[in-house]
Amino acid sequence: MRRSVNRVLVCVAGLALLALGGAVLAAGLGLSTASWWPFSGPHAVLLSAPNRQRYRDESWWWPTVIAGLAVIVLLALWWLFAQLRGSRLSEVLVDSGDGEGARLRGRALEDVLSSEAEALHGVDRAKVALRGRRTAPEARVVLVLEAHAQPTAALSGLSTGALAHARDSAGLAQFPAEIRLRAAKHRAQRVS
Repeated sequence: MRRSVNRVLVCVAGLALLALGGAVLAAGLGLSTASWWPFSGPHAVLLSAPNRQRYRDESWWWPTVIAGLAVIVLLALWWLFAQLRGSRLSEVLVDSGDGEGARLRGRALEDVLSSEAEALHGVDRAKVALRGRRTAPEARVVLVLEAHAQPTAALSGLSTGALAHARDSAGLAQFPAEIRLRAAKHRAQRVS
C-alpha cells in the first residue's frame, strides 16, 4: 500500500508543479493566461505591495500562516520517515491446495518464528521481521545468544527447525532468511 500512496503523491505533486511551472512560463513569455492568475506578464510580481500588506494588521493572519506551514513540514517529515522505515510484510499468501489460497498474518508468522527460535538452546531472545512480497516472503532474524551458546548450533537449529517449519507450513518453495547473531550483555564473571 505504501508504494501506491507514494506513487499517487509523487504523481499529484509532479502534475501540480508542472502545471504551475507551465503557467508561469506562459505568462513570462507574454502568452495569454487565465484572468484569475496573479502573474500576468514578464514584469509582474506574484504578490503586489497592497496584497502583501493587506492582512498585516489582522491578528489571525500570522498564526494561520505559521500553523499551515508547520502542518506542511510535519507531513513532509512523516512522509520522509515512512520512506526510511523498512516495510514489514502484513500478510503471506498460503497455497491451501484448493485453488483459493489463504492469507496468513505476517505478525502471526513472525511471533511463531520468534518463539520457536527462542526455544533453541543458548538463544536468549529472537526478533523476526518479514519482508518481500506476499507470495515470496523473506525473513530477517536477529538472535541474541547467551554467553555459553554455540553459534553454529543455534544457526543450524534455526535453519532446520523454525525456518523449515515456516516454509513447509506456508507451502513455500523457498524461504530465504538473513540471520544476524549478537551476544547478550552480561556481567563479567570473576575467576579465582
